[in-house]
Amino acid sequence: MHVTIAILTIFAAIKWGKGKNWREYHPSMLFISTGGLLYEYIVQENTLWKFHPDFLYGHELVVIIYAINTMPLSIFLFLSHFPKKWLQRVFYIFIWSAIYISVEWILHMFGRISYQNGWSLMYSFLFDLVMFSVIALHHYKPLPAYIISMIIIIFLIVQFEVPFKIAK
Repeated sequence: MHVTIAILTIFAAIKWGKGKNWREYHPSMLFISTGGLLYEYIVQENTLWKFHPDFLYGHELVVIIYAINTMPLSIFLFLSHFPKKWLQRVFYIFIWSAIYISVEWILHMFGRISYQNGWSLMYSFLFDLVMFSVIALHHYKPLPAYIISMIIIIFLIVQFEVPFKIAK
């Protein structure tokens, strides 16, 4: 399923993305990739959610494919059609969050993702709402988005009691 999602995301980006403007969205695409990889590094064995690999590869490769393909290309699609009016933006963020949670629900139903340490599908939906809001902010004002992201990371580590190990 992870391979299918990656391939469909590539086709969607080619078909509906505004390809000639990709450089405009590139910083936010890197922002989401870095965030996904940073999550994996911080939590290591104490994940809130975990991908279960398809038949072709292991967990680590699933994470890499999401971080370098699926997430940045979906953010490219998200930002390349981001509305100008505030009410439309709120609705748009909700729609994208609904798309993400629908895909995650399917992954969960087929055993391709599981939740640990108190995380649930509802938390994922709330996270998606915040994530798309912060990415939209990052596109226009990166510094506040970085600050908000750090606050969110600290909150999630504390709230879900994720052990944070400092190297010796």
